[in-house]
Amino acid sequence: MNTVAPAQAAGGPVIHAAPPRPSYIPPFGLRTVIGCLGMLLAVHVAGFNEHVTEIGLSDIRGAMHIGHDEGTWVIAIYEAFNIAAMAFTPWFYMTFSIYRFSIFMTAALALFSIPAPFMPDVTSLCILRAFQGLAGGCLPPVLMTVMLKYLPPQIRVFGIGGYAMSATFGPNLGLPLEAFWFEHVGWHWLYWEIIPTAVLAIAMMAYGLPRDPMHFERFEKFNWLGILVGLPAICSLVIVLYQGDRLDWFRSPVITDLAFWGGAAFIVFVINEAYHPSPYFRIQYWRARNIQASLLSLVGILAICSIMGNIPATYLEAVRGYRPIQAAPVALVVALPQLIMLPLIAAICNSRRVDCRFVLAGGMLCLAAAAWLGTWLTVDWVRDNFYLIQILQVFGQPMTVIPTLMLATMAMGPADGPFISGMVNMLKGLANAVAFALFGALSRRREQYHSTMLLDHHGTHQLALQGMGDPIGGQLAATSPDSAHVARNTLQVFHTYVHEQALVLALNDIYYILIWVCLGYAVMNLILPRRVYPPQAPSPDTPAR
Repeated sequence: MNTVAPAQAAGGPVIHAAPPRPSYIPPFGLRTVIGCLGMLLAVHVAGFNEHVTEIGLSDIRGAMHIGHDEGTWVIAIYEAFNIAAMAFTPWFYMTFSIYRFSIFMTAALALFSIPAPFMPDVTSLCILRAFQGLAGGCLPPVLMTVMLKYLPPQIRVFGIGGYAMSATFGPNLGLPLEAFWFEHVGWHWLYWEIIPTAVLAIAMMAYGLPRDPMHFERFEKFNWLGILVGLPAICSLVIVLYQGDRLDWFRSPVITDLAFWGGAAFIVFVINEAYHPSPYFRIQYWRARNIQASLLSLVGILAICSIMGNIPATYLEAVRGYRPIQAAPVALVVALPQLIMLPLIAAICNSRRVDCRFVLAGGMLCLAAAAWLGTWLTVDWVRDNFYLIQILQVFGQPMTVIPTLMLATMAMGPADGPFISGMVNMLKGLANAVAFALFGALSRRREQYHSTMLLDHHGTHQLALQGMGDPIGGQLAATSPDSAHVARNTLQVFHTYVHEQALVLALNDIYYILIWVCLGYAVMNLILPRRVYPPQAPSPDTPAR
């Protein structure tokens, strides 16, 4: 029976001591490294399947003859089941074994992508993407447990850095991959791109992951109420975030019903998890200051990174008319250096002389500086103007994500890993939904405000501006002898200019908001969490406690 260590602080969660090392886990070596890298590759496969199809949705809609509104449901349903799966995955991989569960879900994810381009209608595509979202959402929690369980203590922080790649490297690589597959290979490969890498990941996991046993006796205490209430609750709330702005939030009966019934079901789910003998995750962990700070920071940081990635893509597409392949270098500036920055930041945080809270605060200052540079955005900007902003994010993203994950995991015992991994990954997925909802709501409302103000000022000062002539009409006068036709084109060009300027001002407002949010998170993480230290290998000279 596992012993229980005393809580670190009054009111803190019960932290279980490390159990004896299971006999099925071989000594750490090259084989274990290959298995862990295979698990990391499988998570990136799931991330590419999510981000590439989301970014390339407009191209997929055109190829499959899907309307705009119907296409939004394809994303919303996939994300809903993807995020919901993360909450329940730890119970299932502890039951069916990490080795078998990971291989099965990776294979299912790849197999579901084969018929996707041939779906006859939107309904069948949404059903297929729901199953694919379930399979993809099961992989990130397994990766966190693999890195914490199979890696020795002295390099465990590097495992956290590898897990952080799914939050920094993968999302930024989605746009370049979408551009490559669509422009040079074919739109079908927006779905099929994951098949070769999934096969490689399965082979690496089959070779390297330890063959842990299955525990079917866990079904005797299966939490039926939790999954029957929690799965639809999480799916409903995620759909509210993805569809709320398009349907005008609570003016829509669909959003109102999903928010009410989903919120009520989620409350029942949380209460059930607090008292059930076999929960999917332990609500009691929220009593600890480090868990509170790290989980709240994780949602905010990932939402900030997602929004800061959306702004250049939105501007370049809407104002400059860029195709994804033209905007790809902006994303690659952030994505590729992560292969160096993530191990570097992990090495810095792995030193016991470095307080990861200060690294986190420094990363938030980098993101705040990037947002401040973004406030200079004008309609004259092109792709090259975003490079300095992206370079600051190269430093800011790993400096925030890795310390946040350390604060969430290093204060826990190894036996608590499955219970915290589901919670962390569900909130990690929820951060993308929050970012999507916030960016959509803020950009639309601020654009409408600035558009109204610009038109109001134009109407107020129209007489004063008459002396400057009509430059738009003068340029278009030679295009047609019909004065009415020229007048209509002049008005259309004028409204295009107003729309572009209003959008730029709205994006400026979002950058201003991000500055203060980043500074707030920097201060919060210097005050609220307690310091944690990277784990070290037990020394033979250290007396047993």
